[in-house]
Amino acid sequence: MCAHVVVAEDDAKQAELIRRYLEHESHSVILVQDGRAALDQIRRRLPDLLVLDVMMPRLDGLDVCRTIRSEAELEGLPVLMLTARSTKDDLLLGLDLGADDYLTKPFSPRELMARIRSLLRRSGRTQAASGAAGAAPGGNLLTAGPVTVDPARHEVWAHGTQISCTPGEFRLLEVLAGRPGQVFTRSQILERLHGFDRYVTTRTVDVHVMNLRKKIEQNPRRPMCLVTVYGVGYKLSDDIRPSRPEDVRHEP
Repeated sequence: MCAHVVVAEDDAKQAELIRRYLEHESHSVILVQDGRAALDQIRRRLPDLLVLDVMMPRLDGLDVCRTIRSEAELEGLPVLMLTARSTKDDLLLGLDLGADDYLTKPFSPRELMARIRSLLRRSGRTQAASGAAGAAPGGNLLTAGPVTVDPARHEVWAHGTQISCTPGEFRLLEVLAGRPGQVFTRSQILERLHGFDRYVTTRTVDVHVMNLRKKIEQNPRRPMCLVTVYGVGYKLSDDIRPSRPEDVRHEP
């Protein structure tokens, strides 16, 4: 399945290279050169993926990502961030703001395309082509306590209320909800997430957990659903009463 991709990159040669590789794989591409134009474009037509450079005029990539994650209509948009900065603090800041993957310049176009394919698969944008979903919508629900994950619909509920997740957050919940009560180490979670820079990935897991707790916990400072097993890793607790089917609210 082809995807609609917005590329926000102020380097014209870099942007053209990315466009050519995306179009070679049959994706449609819109190029913009600054952060404000990126927001205008994705609000006009929500893409399947945003490739976002950090250093741009008018509004930088970090502010664009922050804005996307604050708007309900845009919150689930997969974001692949590009930057010439390579320090851990810069990488973690991008992930903390909601980027789903982070690639440092200079990069191999083949690696970029592999990251894009991985993000599109994880976000459910290519399910119809790959046949990976397997089940009818809503057919195979994963439940752990008050958290319900529907892989086919790519939807999540917590305490009976549907919530929005980034692709990385969704995949983490899908992994944990598949085996409720089982403790996963950061490395085990990382193996199932794919696509993140290896030397920052364990911290990446922590960032996703922190962001998810704000969405699924009634009190994020005292998590009862997504809990830490100190010295080991994380699990979704199966000791809390699960959401009943009638509590799950399907959006029209």
